[in-house]
Amino acid sequence: MNTAPDLFGYRKHWAHKLGTAPELPMAREEMDLLGWDSCDIVIVTGDAYVDHASFGMALIGRLLEAQGFRVGIIAQPDWTSADAFTALGPPNLCFAIGAGNMDSMVNRYTADRCPRSDDAYSPAGVGGRRPDRSVLVYAQRAREAYKDVPILLGGIEASLRRVAHYDYWSDKVRRSVLVDSKADLLLYGNAERAICEIAHRLARGEPIGSIRDVRGTAFLVQRGERPAGWREIDASTPDDLDDRSNDRRERRAQASHGPSERARTLLRLPAFEQVRADPMLYAHAARLLHLETNPGNARALVQAHGARDLWLNPPPIPLTTPEMDRLYALPFARRPHSAYGDARIPAWEMIRFSVTIMRGCFGGCSFCSITEHEGRIIQSRSEASVLAEIADIRDRTPGFTGTISDLGGPSANLYRLGCRDPAIESACRRLSCVYPEACKNLRTDHSALIQLYRNARAVPGIKRVLIASGLRYDLAVHSPAYVRELVTHHVGGYLKIAPEHTERRTLDKMLKPSIDSFERFRQLFEQFSREAGKEQYLIPYFIAAHPGSSDEDMLNLALWLKRNRFRPDQVQGFLPTPMALATAMYHSGWNPLRPIRAGAERVSVVRGQRQRRLHKAFLRWHDPSNWPLLRDALRQMGRADLIGSGKRHLVPSVQPATAADATSRHRAKRPTAKQRDSQSRHRGSRRPRRI
Repeated sequence: MNTAPDLFGYRKHWAHKLGTAPELPMAREEMDLLGWDSCDIVIVTGDAYVDHASFGMALIGRLLEAQGFRVGIIAQPDWTSADAFTALGPPNLCFAIGAGNMDSMVNRYTADRCPRSDDAYSPAGVGGRRPDRSVLVYAQRAREAYKDVPILLGGIEASLRRVAHYDYWSDKVRRSVLVDSKADLLLYGNAERAICEIAHRLARGEPIGSIRDVRGTAFLVQRGERPAGWREIDASTPDDLDDRSNDRRERRAQASHGPSERARTLLRLPAFEQVRADPMLYAHAARLLHLETNPGNARALVQAHGARDLWLNPPPIPLTTPEMDRLYALPFARRPHSAYGDARIPAWEMIRFSVTIMRGCFGGCSFCSITEHEGRIIQSRSEASVLAEIADIRDRTPGFTGTISDLGGPSANLYRLGCRDPAIESACRRLSCVYPEACKNLRTDHSALIQLYRNARAVPGIKRVLIASGLRYDLAVHSPAYVRELVTHHVGGYLKIAPEHTERRTLDKMLKPSIDSFERFRQLFEQFSREAGKEQYLIPYFIAAHPGSSDEDMLNLALWLKRNRFRPDQVQGFLPTPMALATAMYHSGWNPLRPIRAGAERVSVVRGQRQRRLHKAFLRWHDPSNWPLLRDALRQMGRADLIGSGKRHLVPSVQPATAADATSRHRAKRPTAKQRDSQSRHRGSRRPRRI
């Protein structure tokens, strides 16, 4: 793996002499109290400002403060004019703009494109406090406010829209957000390294237009412009790069010219105009992009947008454990900004008693945005760092009663897991380390996590430690001792798990393991629950209308749910988020998990609202309101044999007169009131999704 300078090794900017702010200022009056005449960097965010490491604006803000810069926050500004963007005056170095912890379109609209009425990241949970495609609007208003101040884009929304991308809500391919925003630089992925390097270079007087060599950044140049000594590979048509013979040629080239040859190789993706016009080229570009995400071997990418080229440098180098420890030890106030008073911010309430122990995910699920943003390499904190934060929560967080609501991250049990050999990790180009089975080079030993759990429970004043992050059950089964520890001590009555589907051809499109892995985990879960004398339940999550899932697949899933007495209360419809491989399937109808060329695999896609409703109805087969739709579908599918009142039937032939009649007809095993209360507390502790 390539190395990078120590994140905290820069010489501090002069303003560090002014000390640490109790909370980063959101008003000029607060700046005055700190003795500041100006801010060096102003962060603009679509979320309410919560000074906690789980919120991107606080993490980046406190990191820049530790570098010696004066950082101000403009949170959820009125975007109808530029006035709100002048609240702190012109920043000396740059604006750093993000949409918040979620993509603004995911935040504002459901999978059925209906507006959401609430927003977990806003005071009182009120929706509508951010615009559609927030980074675009914020960047334009910041430019109106101060036209000469450099603008950096970052966060999840900019990261997932860094290239030409399919936008589900407008149902079209849109240009890179950098092009439409007219910002100077885009920072993608976890941007700690990039933002620190750029800030220090700007502080030394380097023009923003000359900063072109920072990993994890994107910028615009004139079409065809590139530095001397770079080799360009034109991969704009499917057969140019994606075959094995080309891979062999690449290996031979590296053997002749050395590893530095790949580091100065530029891969040209199909242009924006091409992927907009040709869905097959869109799928091809999506595949190439995902193959170039390993920081150890990724090449720079370029994609033409009209007369200019969008240039993407290779991904950032992951943080080391000491860097992670220092990052999470920064002086966060661990609460919302005092300007909000007693206003309730739901996302803060979800995570205020939780601890992030790692970042990244090597699962590579095709529908998920975690890998595209945080990368596949797991970055873990030390045990001492995690335990220190638990003690900090105990001592400083109002309302703490002794229960840590979560130790986790993108997944609960990836802590300190990764490739056995750094050389193999640096060379690997797999999309997933666990599909279709766990790679033989992947460490699956959970002993470090088991020890962390035990020591966390032993912290004085800690009564209980729950695990609320999603669990990779396909890895957990490799460590029965971990499952025993989890089930015996860390399940609050219910454990959420995400098999997502039961049918192999759909799971293949998701890059998810077979349902057999879930069955093995369930057997261990039930065995260890019995041994612990506890009545505990698994809550499985499934996705409806995922690309590649047919009506027959959903019917088989519904029958599996009925056999196993699972009755989901809520179901998730597939939501095509920007840049995900499943989104490329949805838009193009091709399978980018395999090379795109003549005869490549096509993928069936659910688009119409009626079929989407049907797929959701199969998941909620027990809901009487879905029975008329399911009866019609079963007859059309030639499965009228599943309509009736027997145990082998899915839905009754006659609609009951009342909901009570339906409930008694399809009664499954119900949890006790105490268990339902435990489930409610467990769900309420979930960390906010970063999608």
